[in-house]
Amino acid sequence: MQTTNNNSGKKCLIFAHRGASKEAAENTGDAFDKALEYPIDGIETDVQLTRDEIPVLWHDRFLDKLGMPSKHIDNFDFAQLKSLDFTGNFLIYSETGSRDERIMTLHEFLDTYRNSCRLLVEIKNREWEASYRHEIKVRKTMAMVTPAAGDTILVSSFDLDSLDYAHLCEPEIPLIYNFELDQTLEDARRTITEHPYLFGLCLPIETIDVSFVELLRSRGKCIAVYTCNSDNQINKALELGVDILISDLPQKALQMRDG
Repeated sequence: MQTTNNNSGKKCLIFAHRGASKEAAENTGDAFDKALEYPIDGIETDVQLTRDEIPVLWHDRFLDKLGMPSKHIDNFDFAQLKSLDFTGNFLIYSETGSRDERIMTLHEFLDTYRNSCRLLVEIKNREWEASYRHEIKVRKTMAMVTPAAGDTILVSSFDLDSLDYAHLCEPEIPLIYNFELDQTLEDARRTITEHPYLFGLCLPIETIDVSFVELLRSRGKCIAVYTCNSDNQINKALELGVDILISDLPQKALQMRDG
C-alpha cells in the first residue's frame, strides 16, 4: 500500500470515540473519565435533542441500548430520560461493574471536560428528524461551544446544511464535515471548494487513501478518520499521517502511535 506521512511533523491526535466506549457505556461520565485515565488528546461525543429541546449525549437513532428498540431520544422529555437506568441495560456494565449512570446533557459535558482535553462534538442531524429541530440543535450547540480561554472544541456533522448554519451561528468554531462510505475524492474536492469555511473532513478509515490526504493537505484542511480499532486500521491512519484518529480503543491507538 502506498502511504504518505506529511502532517508537518505534528503528532497524530488520538480521540476516544464516545469516551472509552469498550470499557463503559458510551457517552457517559464513566466512559469519559476512563478515557482520561490514558494520555488521550481528545474525546468525541454526539448530540441529540430531547422532546423538550435539551441537547443531550446520544449516538444511535433508537434507544436499543436502553431496552427500547422502537423509541427515539425525542420521544421523551429530559426529565423522563434522566430517570432511565443505563446500568441495567448496557451490556458493558454487567461486564465491568461500572458505576450507575444517567443521560448527560451537552452543557454538563462541556462544563466538566472542556478544560481536560480537546473535544469533538458531532451534531446528529439526520433525515428522520424535522429540519426545524436541526436548526434548534445547531443553535443551542453552537451557543454552548462558544470559544473560552484555553479550550479546543471542534464541531462535526454528517449534514452539510447543518454545518453551513453552524458557521453562520458561530464562525469562529472549527467545523468538520463527516464523510459517508460512498462519498468520493471528487465529492471531497467539490465540498471544500464550495464550503471553504470548513476546517476539515472526517473520513471513514475504509475509504481514505493517499489521494484524499494529498488533496486535503494541499488545501490546508484537517484530516480526521473514524473509527480505527484494528491494528491494520490504526496503522493505516498513522502511516497516512492524519491529524485526528478516532478510536473505540484509544489505549491501543496511543500505544501504537507512541511505540
